[in-house]
Amino acid sequence: MIEAVVFDLDGVIVDSEQVWDDVREQLVRERGGRWHEGAQAAMMGMSSPEWSRYMHDELGLPESAADINDEVVRLMLERYRESLPLIDGAVDAVRRLAVAVRLGVASSSNRPLIEAVLDGAGIAGCFGVVVSSEEVPRGKPAPDVYLEATRQLGVETARCAAVEDSSNGLRAAHAAGVRVIAFPNAHYPPAPDALALANVVLTSLEELTPELVRSA
Repeated sequence: MIEAVVFDLDGVIVDSEQVWDDVREQLVRERGGRWHEGAQAAMMGMSSPEWSRYMHDELGLPESAADINDEVVRLMLERYRESLPLIDGAVDAVRRLAVAVRLGVASSSNRPLIEAVLDGAGIAGCFGVVVSSEEVPRGKPAPDVYLEATRQLGVETARCAAVEDSSNGLRAAHAAGVRVIAFPNAHYPPAPDALALANVVLTSLEELTPELVRSA
């Protein structure tokens, strides 16, 4: 029986992948870097140390990876303060599940961004555990962030489900041994082989109920 559900953040609770894309592309172009069409796909799921190094090494930003990370986070927080692009049905889905099972977050976002979204959406209190991939050795598609979230929740991976939207997220959840609930990203659809790893595929977050989680 499923005892806990771990949510991804970007693409599941907040419609932010295109915001990340815009912020990082603008920064690279302003600083004279080498942006290319595959950059966003390459960085999806990376931890902040990983994508900031990628922006330095592969996209040609002259600043240190730490400075790149700080500037991107600052720009993302500005965007969230202007308008928080919550996904339709996400807040209700979180609150529905919170009364039935323990909840956690396992996100590639930096902790300040995770906290800004959860606080802004009024659902921070629904989650007993929040883990950013910047706090574990490897980002998605490695399972580290999910393994740490389930460890902190005190739940066996076989008794945990994950809600994910992207190829690397689905692969990370599957590699961790949790049940995988896919909510495919509309802007950056997951690869067919990654989507095939899901136990359940949602078309709307309205479908995400305690009953569905138990059936997963």
